[in-house]
Amino acid sequence: MFGQITSSDKGRQIPMSGTYQVFLSFRGSDTRFGFTGNLYKALTDRGIHTFIDDEELQRGDQITPALMKAIQESRIAIPVLSTNYASSSFCLEELTHILHRSNSKGMLVLPVFYEVDPSDVRHWKGSYGDALAKHEERLKHNMDKLQSWKDALSEVANLSGYHFKKGYQYEYKFIEKIVEQVSKQINLCLHVADYPVGLESATFRVTDLLALGTDDGAHMVGIHGMGGIGKSTLARAVYNNLIADNFDGTCFIANVREKSTKHGLEYLQSILFSEILKEDIISPSCEKGVSMIKERFQRKKVLLVLDDVDDFKQLKACVGSPSWFGLGSKIIITTRDTQLLPKCHIKITYEVETLDNNDALRLLTLTAFKGKEVDSRYKEVLNRVVTYASGLPLALEVIGSNLAEKSIQNWEDAIDQYKRIPPGGIQNILKVSFDALEEKEQSIFLDIACCFNGYRMIEVENILGAHYGCNIKPHLEVLVEKSLLKLDHNYYYTMHDLIEDMGKNIVNQESSDEPAERSRLWSGKDIIEVLEENKGTSKIKIICLDLSINEEMIEWNGKGFKKMEKLKTLIIKNANFSKAPKCLPNSLRVLEWEAYPSGYLPSDFLPKKLGVCNLPYSHIKSFQLDNKLMHLTVLNFRGCKFLEETPDVSYFPNLKELSFDCCKKLTTIHCSVGFHDKLKILSAANCSNLKSFPPLNLPSLQMLFIPECSSLESLSPINLSSIRALELSGCSSLGSFPEITEKINNLDELELRELSIAELPWASFQNLCGLFKLHLYRFGAVQLPSKIFTELGLITFKAEFCEGLHCPDLGVGEELSTVRFLTISYCNLSDDIFDKGFQRKGMRLEVGFTFQVKVFQSGSINEARGDIRVLFGFVISFPLEFSVVLLHHHMMLFSFLTISGCNLSDDLFDKGFQRFARVKHKTV
Repeated sequence: MFGQITSSDKGRQIPMSGTYQVFLSFRGSDTRFGFTGNLYKALTDRGIHTFIDDEELQRGDQITPALMKAIQESRIAIPVLSTNYASSSFCLEELTHILHRSNSKGMLVLPVFYEVDPSDVRHWKGSYGDALAKHEERLKHNMDKLQSWKDALSEVANLSGYHFKKGYQYEYKFIEKIVEQVSKQINLCLHVADYPVGLESATFRVTDLLALGTDDGAHMVGIHGMGGIGKSTLARAVYNNLIADNFDGTCFIANVREKSTKHGLEYLQSILFSEILKEDIISPSCEKGVSMIKERFQRKKVLLVLDDVDDFKQLKACVGSPSWFGLGSKIIITTRDTQLLPKCHIKITYEVETLDNNDALRLLTLTAFKGKEVDSRYKEVLNRVVTYASGLPLALEVIGSNLAEKSIQNWEDAIDQYKRIPPGGIQNILKVSFDALEEKEQSIFLDIACCFNGYRMIEVENILGAHYGCNIKPHLEVLVEKSLLKLDHNYYYTMHDLIEDMGKNIVNQESSDEPAERSRLWSGKDIIEVLEENKGTSKIKIICLDLSINEEMIEWNGKGFKKMEKLKTLIIKNANFSKAPKCLPNSLRVLEWEAYPSGYLPSDFLPKKLGVCNLPYSHIKSFQLDNKLMHLTVLNFRGCKFLEETPDVSYFPNLKELSFDCCKKLTTIHCSVGFHDKLKILSAANCSNLKSFPPLNLPSLQMLFIPECSSLESLSPINLSSIRALELSGCSSLGSFPEITEKINNLDELELRELSIAELPWASFQNLCGLFKLHLYRFGAVQLPSKIFTELGLITFKAEFCEGLHCPDLGVGEELSTVRFLTISYCNLSDDIFDKGFQRKGMRLEVGFTFQVKVFQSGSINEARGDIRVLFGFVISFPLEFSVVLLHHHMMLFSFLTISGCNLSDDLFDKGFQRFARVKHKTV
């Protein structure tokens, strides 16, 4: 087990993993086809996996096993307490199970009081009192059950939830508020483990320990134990267990040791500011950062985890004392070194222990057989492996993954290897899995362990794909399957530090004394020695230099790469060189040099197999090579402020990504860029002197980003049939919208901000066949196409701060055929929007802060067509002279009417509002 905990230990826990994220409990006849149905759709639209039961399931008192499983596997429950909720014994039984799950496993419960008073629920009054009275007659011989239902109602009514009362707020906005809260809670949860075996009692104990501590600040607990024993896993479980509490901010900093080594203590502090304060603050010094933490956090209740601390300086920089944080704060530190904890006043600790044999066998079996039934013939070999793994979760996970779907003979052969490993030899246990890999997979594993641990998935695939000249995805999948590599929810590849250390040790053993005799170099000290002393050899295949926290100047003669004939990947970040390189190996397939120190690459550099070239923030002026680069797929000049011209990309026939972002001297783009049939991403954002683009005939292009190009005056016709994302915002000199010559089916959203375009031409917009959402922001006088609302297929149209917005007239018999959401705010409308026919059944229209709109002027609603029955969500929210002329027989058109901040005359209700009472939901 994780630690020694008795059965009497109690505490609250969050589920370690869940099939569903949200469970909805509701009275079907009350809200299934109304509020609950809309809430379910809103949650699922946001990608939140939500359980809603079948209509036929709500019968009797008994909760089915399937329903019980759904409750147990959900992270959050939302009981919709409506008028007749308590009349259903099924609902009451369901609520009882939900609250039991909340109390025992940490499920978050967010009650919705829908058209009921929470006090009626709490004190069993109104419809709830009537329902319980009827249940009492039926349950005369089972009063314990009745009491459990009463207790459940009182308990749920005391929870923080949501109260909806018709006529006081929009239901759709009420639902949006719930969805935002649910999304926020779900996003805070961390993935704990694929198979969280043996965690429950340890989570109970650490949660209880965090209730102890000083009264003058944070409650701090240190979790310690050997590497691979599960400290980080336990910390994530406890973190998830606590986030439902009302903290002012939460932060989990993983891999503190690695982050501190690579980026410095100030970087750790910046993560704290970003996660808890939601501010991008980079402290000029660690001491200043400490001062800011004390000042900004001392009145905040925070939840903070520092995972894998190995140096007292890391603690001193982030959590020097409990008094730095507000009352009720909870701070968890994980470390292998217990001597660090007392130095920061951390007196309460928990030692993670190895798994007992039962839990170890369970974890091994789950990892190897993925929950399938295990052949009894495996029993003996499984028990023998458990013995050799010594209860270490990491070892069990790696062994199980390595031997998954293997024969008993394969297991026996592996056991023969484990026999030769001394007790506690975790590195050698892990190496058995490495030795079982194919040669290509071994090589890729070593690349990631030494150089690319913590890189984004797309970066790893691009760099190593170019390095090996093949698709490496299948090999990466093997490493993930073997538990040697993880792909986290943000699509970063990560390794456990013990696995990373194993890989680095394997490479270091290639030559213990001479770094230049190794295949991969990643240590700044080793790389500087090799370059400054010209020790390069043909054995070096990868160099990855990052001197983020070292401002040392590399004093070399520029010839350090001369002897590296087999160097394939060169990555340099945050390094200062005394001079530019005089030569680069032609064997290079990946060249990434941040702040490259020269305007040109060496004249004899002819890398025929170069696949990725990233030169961000460099001094580069021109990129012209004398040969075609058939393998080049990525070319990046971001932030190259001296770049004067773009290369002829016809020399790079397989190029997929091209970026010139923030190139301030760039005035034109080479014409070849406009006729590349493989290009998928083209970005030239914030090129302030760029005046023109060539015609773009790019059939494969999926993303075009040219925002904030303030000097760009025109765009030639474009043919981008595969485009999915188009960004033109901030091009303040652009006089016209580009001519689109061919149909575009994949561009579904278009946001145009801060442009001077006077007209959105129908000739172009009619080719945006897949567009359903259009957002205009901060335009001047802009004319909308006459058919934009009737033939384009728009569902959502939003205009904000468009001072001269001109809406098209709708012809006789025309209507907004598909538009459902129409929002116009801070727009100086010159004409009567209703005179133009902007009404349609089922549409939500919001007109907010529009200075000259004359919505209720005489005749505007009289001319409404007879098919109009609902104007959903009409809003006026700016001080206007409100004139009512003839609403008396049209008031039934409105389902929702809100009038706020308007100068209403005293005789409002004498001018036709006698039918105002018939409006279903109204606010004045």
